[in-house]
Amino acid sequence: MLMLDASNPIAPRTERAAFSRGIRQFNTRKFWHAHESWELIWLAASEPDKIFLQGIIQVAAAFYHHQKKNYEGMRSLMRRGLAKLEGFPAGYRGVRLEELRCALREWLAADFRGDALPRSYPRLLRRHRKIS
Repeated sequence: MLMLDASNPIAPRTERAAFSRGIRQFNTRKFWHAHESWELIWLAASEPDKIFLQGIIQVAAAFYHHQKKNYEGMRSLMRRGLAKLEGFPAGYRGVRLEELRCALREWLAADFRGDALPRSYPRLLRRHRKIS
């Protein structure tokens, strides 16, 4: 059970629901709401999950800044979020993390070169389990 503090526990089911809700919100371009859903569990998380959650929160906030045409905010948060996510395995927490990292690198490279940014936002996809 995750704890916000000693008097405010977060049940594992609630934590899983908040994480999944954040993924749905991210994938429907409701980046601020995804940020809020993940922040609820980030506050209670311990390492290494805390760093992972902070990374995806920063990525969601970066795309929110892009939507608001705050490109410097987007760049800063995207760089910081990607740096946090770089150390995690490709399937951490059941998501296809390497696909997200590749998309973030593409966004940052296009921005650095002064090229047009990609026309669509990346999605945070679930990793499918192999059935043997």
